[in-house]
Amino acid sequence: MTSVVPTTNIVKYKKQVEASLANISDTAIVSRIWKRDHTVWKPDPTEIANRLGWLDIANTMPADVAMLHSFAADIHDAGFRQVVLLGMGGSSLGAAVLGYTFGNSDSYPRLIVLDSTLPESIQAIVDSIDPKHTLFLVSSKSGTTTEPLILYAFFRHLLEKEVGKDEAGRHFVAITDAGTPLAGLAERESFRHVFLNRADVGGRYSVLSHFGLVPAALVGIDVSMLLQRADAMRRECSDSIPDQNAGAWLGACTGALALAERDKLTLITSPSVAAFGLWAEQLIAESTGKEGKGIIPVSNEPIMQPEHYGDDRLFVYMRLAGDENHVTDEAVNNLISSGQPAIVLHLKDAYDIGAEFFRWEFATAVAGAVLGIQPYDQPDVQKSKDVTARLLEEFGTSGRLPELETTGSLADLVSHAARAKYLAIMAYLNQRAEIDGALSKLRKKATETYRIATTLGYGPRFLHSTGQLYKGGKNTGLFLQLTVDHDRDLPVPGKPYSFATVANAQALGDFQALQAAGRTVVRVNLHEINPSIIEGLL
Repeated sequence: MTSVVPTTNIVKYKKQVEASLANISDTAIVSRIWKRDHTVWKPDPTEIANRLGWLDIANTMPADVAMLHSFAADIHDAGFRQVVLLGMGGSSLGAAVLGYTFGNSDSYPRLIVLDSTLPESIQAIVDSIDPKHTLFLVSSKSGTTTEPLILYAFFRHLLEKEVGKDEAGRHFVAITDAGTPLAGLAERESFRHVFLNRADVGGRYSVLSHFGLVPAALVGIDVSMLLQRADAMRRECSDSIPDQNAGAWLGACTGALALAERDKLTLITSPSVAAFGLWAEQLIAESTGKEGKGIIPVSNEPIMQPEHYGDDRLFVYMRLAGDENHVTDEAVNNLISSGQPAIVLHLKDAYDIGAEFFRWEFATAVAGAVLGIQPYDQPDVQKSKDVTARLLEEFGTSGRLPELETTGSLADLVSHAARAKYLAIMAYLNQRAEIDGALSKLRKKATETYRIATTLGYGPRFLHSTGQLYKGGKNTGLFLQLTVDHDRDLPVPGKPYSFATVANAQALGDFQALQAAGRTVVRVNLHEINPSIIEGLL
């Protein structure tokens, strides 16, 4: 039987970590964070002072638990069998992790997260639900996010045909900040309910707020237990001595090793919590990937033998007690034996994921201080949005998107592979099991051949997640954009363009934004979705 791996193996970087911890202690980083002192990160309080509500959300949200469970009971009694969440980035990823990790309790609705504009992805949802028994959550902090708003327009049109205009609004719930355009829309169009979130909780730090807990309650997750675990970790993270503080210690380690060029934070998980990487990717990448710096999160990468990894990794293993851990235990033991730095975080049951949400938030805040960046803004995310908006405006005038002249292949791209590089696969494809499998094999081949880390993001989801890192972080990424010709299309009600046009504009806009940022990027159009073609790209 494989033994349980040790808690840490960072001996080679002991001096760097100790220096990081000493600096955190000497500058009172922990106590200053709890005092909401923006100068921990930057002299300017903009997008810091008004983004620190996550620090006490686990302590304040319990006041809403009874209301959340009552609302979930009402939805159950009303006969809803599916809950479809329309959101992007921080408004959807935490809920997706909770849905994947816990599933739905008996007799509770099934949670489906739709964070894509691809017509194939939308049609797959339409085909899998009974609209008359489906509740839609329209989730956006700003209330202006393009994707959930056009998805709402589509499903509102569908519902009005199914149940009539007067009844359609009862199938929609909004989760947003007070005073946003979405809040106003919900009132005008008679949504069943509007959950107004705290304005001082930013998107990627919002999983323990209404954005994560409303969908969790609707599928029967014990949100009270989730918050209890998070609050216990909150208290652990209040210790001003950083090496006795669970979050500060992790942030010191990840920050220090990133500065020591171990900046590919590779997350390995027990099978039951594999989805955690979806949320952690955004938190880490969007928070730290700016000013030419950053920690590069690598999640759900195929596990390989130690000889295939470079010397730019820090492995973090989230080990869930009682899970099927023999494969991951053996892999991490082998990595440690080979000298790779590794940290093991122990979860006693699935509800400890609530604690991990808070630990990683605090660790990311501390890592930001170590790296000298502020973790609450996302200056480069807007670049792709702006280009996409311009392209859609041009389409409204000309009826077409500009042609993209591209040459190159994945082989050309990885010919640039070198120490500290990584391959980012940006797949504007309809996600399904066989495509996941083909892309996983492609990642495995790239790492085994070139010893480089690989990341995978489905578009346009990753634009609200790792997209910030790709444009604002270190210029060490090799970017492969995969697109496909759409076999079918769906209209966007009230707009002069379709969903295929939106998806194509997003891919083109991101490609142009990456080029403008001086990134090495290649685009491959697959023409058809075929796993064997994907596997054969390299």
